[in-house]
Amino acid sequence: MILPGKTLGMLGGGQLGRFFTVAARSLGYRVVVLDPDTGSPAGRMADEHLHAAYTDAWALEQMASGCAVLSTEFENIPAESLRRLAKHRPVRPGADALEQTQNRIREKQMLKAAGLETVPYAEIQGLEDLSSALSSIQLPAILKRAALGYDGKGQVTVTTQETAQEAFEYLGKVPCVLEQRVDLDCEISVILARTASGQSCCFPIAENRHRHGILHMSVVPANIDADIKAQAEAAAAAIAAHLDYVGLLAVEFFVTRDGQLLVNEVAPRPHNSGHFTLDACVTSQFEQQVRAICDLPLGATDLLRPAVMVNLLGDLWANGMPDWSLLLANPQVKLHLYGKEEARPGRKMGHFTVLADDVTTALRQAEQLYQQLRDQAGS
Repeated sequence: MILPGKTLGMLGGGQLGRFFTVAARSLGYRVVVLDPDTGSPAGRMADEHLHAAYTDAWALEQMASGCAVLSTEFENIPAESLRRLAKHRPVRPGADALEQTQNRIREKQMLKAAGLETVPYAEIQGLEDLSSALSSIQLPAILKRAALGYDGKGQVTVTTQETAQEAFEYLGKVPCVLEQRVDLDCEISVILARTASGQSCCFPIAENRHRHGILHMSVVPANIDADIKAQAEAAAAAIAAHLDYVGLLAVEFFVTRDGQLLVNEVAPRPHNSGHFTLDACVTSQFEQQVRAICDLPLGATDLLRPAVMVNLLGDLWANGMPDWSLLLANPQVKLHLYGKEEARPGRKMGHFTVLADDVTTALRQAEQLYQQLRDQAGS
């Protein structure tokens, strides 16, 4: 076990790294953040912030020499940097696991190898692949870049062969996947933690609702039956075992109207849909991340109260800083702002969580509060 008093290294300085840093420092660890952004949210909270690229040799040497264990805030850290660090210190999760999730094609191949079902899809390397794929993938479908797509970016809905070709050109003629749309009942996510010793556990499952491809709110507990819950937790555990994963892992699923469970995406890190754990669970996903990478016993994941988490995007800053008194006046609402310097449309600036005795009440209050914030912004 890596006990408090040691220094933990975090590659990535966004809000996920910020929450990790707060959790680690609360437990008595020091934290060094590597991120090229001098104003990164995590860097502002860390004991030390190295302003350098993730491939910078000097910065990697500093991380390797000064940290007892290293982790990542997002999946697109260069794998070779992680392999370089792993020669000197534990890196959790490891480079091989991250590589599987950095590319949709590799990720789907990994999921198949783990024996799990995904939506019907085809790999697209060029226009000739697109033409043949349309003979097996029903339209409408979604064309997604294989790499570097998130929050609805790097993907286009296609309805005809012509729009599919236009979309492929729009996305830069890079490797893509063409995914068939399915008849959805809901989308859910499982947040799983796994230690180097093999202990693992899941948080309560969240039901996720999106707007314009970006997570809008997560409702907990999800309105799913016990069989779907068990299947989802087993699938997440199978992915973690297949990857020999250490750390926190998020798995997003589609639940179809006919009761089929399909893996959508895998994120090798804490996840936006797990933010409710900061206020509604015995242990937050970020404290659990610290525990997992330090090989400590995992914390309890019990849900203390039903909750709805709502994302706050930069659109709400259209008329300046929102009037947070709307949220702060409610004693059952928890506000979290990420310390980002510039608000932009679609950028995640913070979130709030509504706690209540039942999901219906929490959802009603969350929707009312969000609409009031929208009205303020004129959106």
